[in-house]
Amino acid sequence: MNRLRRLVAVLSLIVAPAALAQDVAVERGVPVSGTLGPADTLSYAIELDSATFVYGTADQQTVDVVLALFDPEGERVGFWRDASDRGPERFQFDTEAAGLHRLVVTPVSEQSGDFVLLLQRVEPVATDPEDRVRQLMAPFSGTGTPGGVVAVIRDGRVAFAEAFGMANLTHGIPFTVETRTNIGSVSKQFTAFGLALLESRGELSLDDDVRDYLPELPPFDQPVTIRNLLNHTGGYRELYNTVPMAGWRGEDALERDEAIRIVQRQDALQTAPGSEFNYNNTGYILVATIVERVTGQAFPEWMLANVFGPLGMERTVIKSYQGEVIPNSAQGYVRTEDGPFREARDLAASYGAGGIYTTVGDLARWLGNFGDPTVGDSAVMARMVERPVLASGDTGSYALGLGIGERQGMAMVSHGGADIAHRARLMYFPDIDAGVAVLSNDASFNGRIPGATVDAFFADYQSGDEDAEAPDEGAAVTVAPEVIDRYVGRYEFEGIGLLITYTRDGDRFWAQATGQPEIDLIARSDSTFDYQGVVATVTFHANGSEPVESATHEQGGQSITLNRLPPWAPSAEELQAYRGRYFSAELETFYTIVVEDTTLMVQSRRFADDVALTPKAEDVFTGGAFFLGEVEFTRGDDGTVGGFLVSNGRTRGVVFSRDPTAGP
Repeated sequence: MNRLRRLVAVLSLIVAPAALAQDVAVERGVPVSGTLGPADTLSYAIELDSATFVYGTADQQTVDVVLALFDPEGERVGFWRDASDRGPERFQFDTEAAGLHRLVVTPVSEQSGDFVLLLQRVEPVATDPEDRVRQLMAPFSGTGTPGGVVAVIRDGRVAFAEAFGMANLTHGIPFTVETRTNIGSVSKQFTAFGLALLESRGELSLDDDVRDYLPELPPFDQPVTIRNLLNHTGGYRELYNTVPMAGWRGEDALERDEAIRIVQRQDALQTAPGSEFNYNNTGYILVATIVERVTGQAFPEWMLANVFGPLGMERTVIKSYQGEVIPNSAQGYVRTEDGPFREARDLAASYGAGGIYTTVGDLARWLGNFGDPTVGDSAVMARMVERPVLASGDTGSYALGLGIGERQGMAMVSHGGADIAHRARLMYFPDIDAGVAVLSNDASFNGRIPGATVDAFFADYQSGDEDAEAPDEGAAVTVAPEVIDRYVGRYEFEGIGLLITYTRDGDRFWAQATGQPEIDLIARSDSTFDYQGVVATVTFHANGSEPVESATHEQGGQSITLNRLPPWAPSAEELQAYRGRYFSAELETFYTIVVEDTTLMVQSRRFADDVALTPKAEDVFTGGAFFLGEVEFTRGDDGTVGGFLVSNGRTRGVVFSRDPTAGP
């Protein structure tokens, strides 16, 4: 369900190898064994032509590794690390320039052990679009891996579709173009369409207060409308960020009623309705319940009768409960820490927000309804892509279950989906009445494949910046130490709670994100620095001769604000003030906070492990798990700690109060 770990992924890219060791030559089809010590770096030289496709694996036999690719100019152009500590680490890339490329292998967390590197395919980048898809899907092909299907859709019909890999590893069932697959949050557009259809029939209005249909929800100062929920601007807690705070795990059998109970126990909205986009599965689960209240039918049944059936989507169903048998469907898989795949259960409470199983053929029929509506009318389809105007006056980019944007100059409506293991992407280009659907049952599926498929098949329609000359990044410059000293300090990634520290020692200036190795910085101006070996920059916002208060981290087309944190290193004695037992009435959950050596630890009976808290500012800590992004302690008039607030991105300010009966 698009769980919010975006910045964790961003930070995981900030891993630079040490000085390169002597190159080891590697050729296609010839396995090369490697042994890493805790501080080792091995470099493998590959002589390649331009426009060459490479696919390979690093079999992590006794060590977890990170791989980085450097082009002939020494620029890092690729990085690979999945969630598995053992087994094959898959990598693939296309070259731009001819010459010597280096694939650099380093151990994770100063581990040591053995691996085997193998280049399985080295060949020219395919110019035929269908062959290009086969290259892109190489890691997901064969009988030993989960797979997927890639389809190109034109005028509401499948113009190309090919399946790869396995739908079920236990029973040896291949993936086919007719395999039903969980599309995760791609389901949201169907839910939104159902609400728009009911509005067109006069059975409700998208501007109705949700409490008109769900009176058990608490009243707040401002009403939350159905439209707010469909636009992700309602202000309710995000279910899948909230319940992990109470110890729920992704595959637990969470009942749908828990979404309503989460809202019932919320004492205030996180934001005013219509003021801020905050991706929210809770709202979509609620609107599916509204459909049931209005129509008197179960949501899956109503959608079948009013949407899927009339559109001819005969292979599309909504999974009603965890464990329901969906005939001819793909089993989802995730990798274990030891490398093999394991079966994963779907999210249990997701329909409305997710839970649809479908095929690329049925998705083609759905996209056909955009260009030539047969269910609903042109007014309903126009409502689907109507972008909201926020309270600030800004226009949002998320309409009714659809993201509105463009790719390479082509207008686009799209959505991605992720359940526990399944992955999906549906992209539609209205100007040419065409689209791409990509579905997979592999949790580590490469999310760049849908876009690359679009580029392969629709290149003739693309325009914009794809042919623009890359800007000259400039040569490294020398910055005076007294200038760099104004940048030194700890900074927080705004809105997330993760930290990064910038340090100078002599002529060396480096960064270190929480839990990551140090990475050197290269000055491009007196305020802008590149992360060595990483396609990312940081720009410090100078304010005269004073220490800077903020900076901007840019990577992968995203800009993230960094805010300086005041220095704070609480003593062991100061940490004792936070010890105690705390209770959240909203979560109906106890936390116990203890001091171990000089570290504050959070314990809960449903946590798999205790969670360490890192000092951020006075009375504020960051958690070592995504569900405890930030813990801010509150004090009474007498200065004693009385509780704390927990936030983790989509869920903010959950209150925990000290249990006065538990003692210090």
